[in-house]
Amino acid sequence: MSRIAYVNGRYQPHRAAAVHIEDRGYQFADGVYEVVPVQRGKLIDEDLHLDRLEFSLGELEIAAPMERRALKLVLREVLRRNGIDRGILYMQVTRGVAPRDHKFPVMARPALVITAKRLKPVPAKYLEEGVGVITLPDLRWKRCDIKTIALLPNVLGKQRAAEEGAYEAWQVDPDGNVTEGTSTNAWIVTKDRKIVTRPLGHEILPGVTRRALLELLQATDFTLEERSFTLDEALAAAEAFLTSSSVYLLPITRIDGRKVGNGKPGEFSKRLRQLYLDHAERQATAA
Repeated sequence: MSRIAYVNGRYQPHRAAAVHIEDRGYQFADGVYEVVPVQRGKLIDEDLHLDRLEFSLGELEIAAPMERRALKLVLREVLRRNGIDRGILYMQVTRGVAPRDHKFPVMARPALVITAKRLKPVPAKYLEEGVGVITLPDLRWKRCDIKTIALLPNVLGKQRAAEEGAYEAWQVDPDGNVTEGTSTNAWIVTKDRKIVTRPLGHEILPGVTRRALLELLQATDFTLEERSFTLDEALAAAEAFLTSSSVYLLPITRIDGRKVGNGKPGEFSKRLRQLYLDHAERQATAA
């Protein structure tokens, strides 16, 4: 089946889909995006993602391209036309097309692009052995809570991780605290069995998988702390893991080449991954 994209009101073959060269996303990274996981053909945590999309648009003063009910219909049509069972749906909204000028254009209409693609299952090796992360200084702008398409520092960090044989790069602020990964949220489990993740603020993206997991934890006997943690604390932790919409949760067993805990995926990481998998499966099989 050929992939189909939605571009500004039209469903087109993916290979032919395009936007104007003066789209402000292309020229200024003046736009936002969302990535929604798809399981059994269903969008997982859809409304949480759409809530975040609306927040990002509001912070950049970009009008919504359509109201939520209509957008949901388009999302489902994109999934249907692409026959996606397990994968991700990507949507991007920019301020639109206008002659190049830094200030907001007066007449431009928001541009909407939606694509979908299948994903391979998470490699068994990642779950059996965990993944590695490297650390680097956080060079991003001061509004990381907005899911903007301006991702160059993240791209450079992810490339650096790949070159060093790691899955992800954790970014570290000037105070020595871990903020987040280049495309994931960061977590640790302390030796006294407390789950720790950085609180929301302008320094990190409010991850949807992060939020859903926090809500799931409220109904368990796990002890949770939303606070900053240092790189040294992470290196001394019993466990570490990451969360994202594309992989849900992966155990981290190496930081900068040093073992986390005993160097193997830990009890908490396994249990929390299953907790989220069960949550996603309930949504995927709901009527």
